[in-house]
Amino acid sequence: MYPIEYIEPVFRPPSEWKSLILQVTNGCSWNRCSFCEMYTAESKKFKPKKIGDIEQEILKVAQSGLPVGRVFLADGDAMMLPFKRLKEILELIKSHLPQVTRVSSYCLPRNLTNKTVEQLTELRALGLSLMYVGCESGDDEVLQLIEKGESYQSSLVALNKIKQAGMKSSVMILNGLGGPELSQQHAINSAKLMNEAQPDFLSTLVVSFPLGEDRFAKNFPEHQPFRLLSQQELFHEMKTLLSELELDKTIFRSDHASNYLVLKGILGKDKEKLVSTVQMAIEKSKDIPIRQEWQRGL
Repeated sequence: MYPIEYIEPVFRPPSEWKSLILQVTNGCSWNRCSFCEMYTAESKKFKPKKIGDIEQEILKVAQSGLPVGRVFLADGDAMMLPFKRLKEILELIKSHLPQVTRVSSYCLPRNLTNKTVEQLTELRALGLSLMYVGCESGDDEVLQLIEKGESYQSSLVALNKIKQAGMKSSVMILNGLGGPELSQQHAINSAKLMNEAQPDFLSTLVVSFPLGEDRFAKNFPEHQPFRLLSQQELFHEMKTLLSELELDKTIFRSDHASNYLVLKGILGKDKEKLVSTVQMAIEKSKDIPIRQEWQRGL
């Protein structure tokens, strides 16, 4: 256990489970996405942490002697910090924890609006090499309904900047986000965005609302009300997404606990096999293991 006091709750990508979680901001500066309940607690009002406090935490970790190979910059919006502050943080990590091989962070596309490719390249040289980008969808109608504050174009610009800076991107798409009415366009336009961006990693999880869906559903018009997709509808949406994807060497994962069907592969090498697996699930083949409701969660 690292000697750091956190403002709870703290969230991180599943692949960062071995990383030092360095909380350089608290909460999310946008915090309007109607599907997100991560930073709704009173304790999670957005606030950057003072650089002096960050340095003290890094020093404590260094002095503890605990192994640190990777660092994840939390909370959900660390990349909104100015370039100068991010550079200071990375220099402190490099100075006091020289054994660190990778620094990563969540990244909203808008975080990169005022950061140049040259600045990102400099941050990359200091160790920041992976961005987790929650695109959620490539469909502008869906993005507007969920109050993401982003568009197909803003997401693409950000992903291209990341690539041009020599960093890697790990993108998340949310299955079921548009409900039944927008399912097809959500899948097709999300695939289109990924085809243009060619991310290094692509993951999907199923949208769910443990605290209730009223806050989310209120944005949908009466003639097009939102409801959660059924298992079969989710499979059909996934099949459309996979069928439309034209990726060169993207590592694909749909193994989050929210998914009924576990899918893993490299796209496009494994595209045909993955589409076939989803089709077998649609046909309710006994050869395809499906998670039961009690096995699913966040």
